[in-house]
Amino acid sequence: MIDDRGRGGGVIVRHGSSGGRFGESVPDYDDVKDDYLDDTGIFVRETKYGNAAIKNIIKNQKDPAEQRSLPVIPWGQMLPSKTEQSLPQYPADMRPTDGSWEIVNGTRYKFFVFSAYYDRRDGKLVRIIGATKTRGPEKVWCRFWYQTGSNSTRYRSASVMARVKVIRENWNLKYSACFILCPIRGPFPEIPYAVSVVSKIKSPPGNVLLLRNNDNDPDFNNRTFSNIPNSIGVCVKPLHFNYDQALYMLEFLELNSLLGVTHFTFYNHTIGPKASCILQHYVSGNLPPLITSFAPAGDQPNTGPSVESNDVHHEAGPTKLSVNRPYQKPRITVNILPWNLRMRSQKEIRTEGLFASLNDCLYRSMYRYSHVALIDLDEFIIPHHNDTLIDLINWLSKRINSRNTGAYSFQNAFFYLQFADDDAILDDGSPEADLRAALTTQRKTRRRSKLHPQKQRSKYICKPEAVIEAGNHFVWEFCPGRGSLNVPADAAILHHYRVCEFGGDDCIKSPSVVDRTAHRYSKRLLDRVGTVYNYLKDTCNLPDIPRAPTKPPPTRKKQLKIRIPDRPPSLGGSSKTGNTDVDSIKMEPSVNTNSSRSTFASSLIRVISNRQV
Repeated sequence: MIDDRGRGGGVIVRHGSSGGRFGESVPDYDDVKDDYLDDTGIFVRETKYGNAAIKNIIKNQKDPAEQRSLPVIPWGQMLPSKTEQSLPQYPADMRPTDGSWEIVNGTRYKFFVFSAYYDRRDGKLVRIIGATKTRGPEKVWCRFWYQTGSNSTRYRSASVMARVKVIRENWNLKYSACFILCPIRGPFPEIPYAVSVVSKIKSPPGNVLLLRNNDNDPDFNNRTFSNIPNSIGVCVKPLHFNYDQALYMLEFLELNSLLGVTHFTFYNHTIGPKASCILQHYVSGNLPPLITSFAPAGDQPNTGPSVESNDVHHEAGPTKLSVNRPYQKPRITVNILPWNLRMRSQKEIRTEGLFASLNDCLYRSMYRYSHVALIDLDEFIIPHHNDTLIDLINWLSKRINSRNTGAYSFQNAFFYLQFADDDAILDDGSPEADLRAALTTQRKTRRRSKLHPQKQRSKYICKPEAVIEAGNHFVWEFCPGRGSLNVPADAAILHHYRVCEFGGDDCIKSPSVVDRTAHRYSKRLLDRVGTVYNYLKDTCNLPDIPRAPTKPPPTRKKQLKIRIPDRPPSLGGSSKTGNTDVDSIKMEPSVNTNSSRSTFASSLIRVISNRQV
């Protein structure tokens, strides 16, 4: 368990800096307090609930003189009930949303909210995923909405001063992903049905977010840390630039399924028609129920006897399956959320606000899956001694005390796409040769020898309930007592398939090795991708699979033959033909044998040096 950020050095377990403490003046992140607003809040004349005279302050019109003399309502303070009754009612024309960007009205700078979660890990807290100004975000309120009986059109409300926490990984751009934190206190301690984020408490709300509460889900009523299903979900950052690599999307889904992943969460900024069609079929479950041995579209499946096998250099292989008999396709569930964040990517906010998506997926997956991997479409976490990622985690837990482990971090290995293809994908006449040559993990097996250190390009699998704030390459904050385990490179690494990261082709000059670990999944991967590809080819208008490259004909080696134009006179006469083989040169008897040998050698050297080969 390693804490690279610890100030003291030698820290074994990284504790959360605040771990969900909910004091009125306690920041959620102690060590980055300068990045956020201080605790000074809304100024009111009050000493207790119900005796407040809120004037222009409620409308966010602050009088500096009044600010110096009035008490402070810190974050988490509820508005008095009399004041609450004078506020705008629930907007009857708005339906609660979950997983779509909504505006916060009345702010000076852009402020959007996406989703809201009930965080019950340490107290009662509503945690909202949003995006706003990085430095000095504006103050906002949370308005909780409670249903009054079975009539869902009437709601009572409670309002609380919120705290805006900018997510650490923001690259110093103008806007950043953020948390809006709202403790549940006051006269209504129960969990609300929905929440609105407002900047001016007396203005009608411009958003209503459905509060995701696993306590109200019958599947999670009795779920605790100890009985979460032993499964893995995958979170993928927003798809953009009209992503439409259909075959690679199939490879990503099916290889991760082979690795034990059961659920994928995607965020759709812009996606092409072919990739969109594939994902929609996974969402609806409209996929072939049986996996058959791959044959090109239009051909009959191969019915010859065959079995799956794995690389002999790896242990703990999968159960062998007879591919002449179709077998049930494991179920994969996919969720796609719209991502229409109105901030300019890389100019105002980092990469479509990816840190908002990662943390939304983290909380969306909490208590549903025991582990979540946060990876990109060009990345795969490949174990060396195990068949699935769950097997890997169980294998590690038997060798390393992982009781306090909140995340497993994997070192990055670049498989540059500029490296030459593996000879194993050359056309060998088999039905699956073309498909195998088209799959990146089968085609690209040469990687850079040197792995990146942990926290540089690394990716991780985490236990969602142990994490407070997720980052792209490592967890920023854990719950108290949890930390990250750096997985040894001989157990598993991150396969990252991409072009040279700094442009050009110089990256392939780096020392490299051939790593065929992903070939352990070749047969099963080809069958799965091929079955789904054939099923969706016409429906999704998928392109034909290109032909595999053929093995070039063997080259004939040239034999170098040296000829001497004329025999030197000192070696016993002249040649009749004018061209004599070196092998035909004979030394004539001489009284001084050593001198003759020396003359022969020097003459031969002069002839060869003057001869152009």
